[in-house]
This record gives sequence, C-alpha cells and structure tokens, in this order.
Amino acid sequence: MNQSSGKIPFQKPWRLYAYQIQLFQQRGLLVSDLPSAEQFLTHLNYYRFSGYCLAFEVKRHEFVAGTTFEQVVAAYQFDLTLRDLLTEALEVVEVDIRAAVAYLFGRRHGAFGHTDATNFFIPRFDHREWLDRLHYEAKRSSELFVTHFKNTYTEFPDLPVWIATEVMSFGGLSKMVAGMHKRDQKEIALRYGLQPNILRSWMHHLVYIRNLCAHHSRLWDRVWEIKPELPAGKNWQPPAILGNNRLFSTLLLLRHWMKFIPAIHFFASQWQTRVADHLGCPPSTSNAFGRMGLTADWHRHPVWL
Repeated sequence: MNQSSGKIPFQKPWRLYAYQIQLFQQRGLLVSDLPSAEQFLTHLNYYRFSGYCLAFEVKRHEFVAGTTFEQVVAAYQFDLTLRDLLTEALEVVEVDIRAAVAYLFGRRHGAFGHTDATNFFIPRFDHREWLDRLHYEAKRSSELFVTHFKNTYTEFPDLPVWIATEVMSFGGLSKMVAGMHKRDQKEIALRYGLQPNILRSWMHHLVYIRNLCAHHSRLWDRVWEIKPELPAGKNWQPPAILGNNRLFSTLLLLRHWMKFIPAIHFFASQWQTRVADHLGCPPSTSNAFGRMGLTADWHRHPVWL
C-alpha cells in the first residue's frame, strides 16, 4: 500500500460469466433465465451492464426489490435507440455548421485565411497548436479531394478553408469557432438564432455528446459533465426546463438548431416524432422522466414544438 496516497494494488481476479451473474443476484437482481443472462454478458461487458443497473439501485450494489435482469436489459436497449437518434441529429447539425463556417470564413478571409493568426482572437486561442493539428489531420486523410489537392497544389498541408472544415475534427471546428473574432462568431450565431456565447457553449457541449455517442456510452440517465449554457428567456429556465445537466436540455438545443436549417425540415419533423415516441416508453425505473431531465409536459415545451 502506498501510504502517501492511500491507494492499494488491484487484486480482483478475472471472473466467469456465471460468477458475474451470481454477484448481481446477491445484490438483489432477479434472474429467471441463467443461460440467457450469461449469454447477454458475453455481449455487454460487466462494467457497462453495471452502469445500467444504477437507475435500479436504492444504494450502490443493492437493487430495488423486484428488479429483474430483463428490466436492466430493456434500459440498455432503450439507450441504444436513444443514442442512434442523437447521432442522427448531431450529424445534420454538424454538417451544417461545417458548411456555415467554411462559407463565412472563405468569403471574409480568403481560401487560406484560417492559416493567418490575425484572423483569430489570439489571447484565448492557441492558433499554432490548432493549425498543427489540422496539418496532421490533412496528412492522414484519405479523402479523394484531399489527395487531389496534395498532388496538385504547393500549399499542402494547408488546405482551402472549405476543404479544411471537412477534414478537421468536430472538436477542432468547435475550437476554431471559439477562437474567431466576435464579428465572425456573430454572423454564424445569427444563422442559428443564437448569441455568440451560446453558440460557443453549445458547440462545445455537442462535441462532448458526440464523443459519448462514439464510445457507446450510457446517455439516458447520465448527468452531463460538460453542460450547455442556456439562453436567457423563460423557455430555458425553470420550471420550463429542470436544468442544463440532463438529456432534455440537449434534445431542446438540437431541436432549436434544426429549426434554423431549412434544408432538413422534413428530417427534423420526423426526428421529433420518433424521439417523442421513444421517450414515451422509458425504462421501468422510478422517476425515469426526472432522470432524463424531462418535465411532466415536456412534449409541449415551446422550443420542442
């Protein structure tokens, strides 16, 4: 034992699936079909499954009386579909932001304006680090339009901004927008009916949500670590919304964002319906709506409508 840190060596052994099931049973989880439960744990790692157990526990490692293995599996399946719905919305929003940034920056600063540090607010933006990362992403890209540019023009690994915005990560795009001068931020924010500070915050939050989705992380009852700043106005304050650290705040900002993208109105309408239908059948645990940050009449929220 390290006396200075209080830490101890890890000594837990590898366990058979049958033993893992026994642990859950000892904690009060009802398992009616042992072979089926073992088979499911061959698909969903013990620790990932444990995360879905949290909403069914009265305290850590003690299940609410009567909780079944099937209820936890249903929560996982609910989350799986929810993650797909979020990923779909994130894609159309991200693609639109990429196009908006490319168009604005190219028009105002030229094809390679993003390589000039004076086009950014340097005190809060490490332009050199950001550009080095963009060069790295350009060099590792196998997109045909990047290969063509590399084989044709001398500027590579610099790319015209309308190509660069398709190559950079969403995190890189978020940093780019956050580093812009206020005048440029305002023009992009205006497209989405937002103030620049809200635009920056929402992009940062969506990068976080995108990463959670990419790693198949649990979403439905998670408390956000990176929370979106909410606009002023009663629609974004209690009691209309419970806070900014749960799923509902993210659904609302995605719904708001898509209202300002005319090209995807049909998709947005379908997505809204599918989300509402899905949330209508939440996991069978106490306060399921509250765990998602949903109010009792969430589906009548003005932003959602």
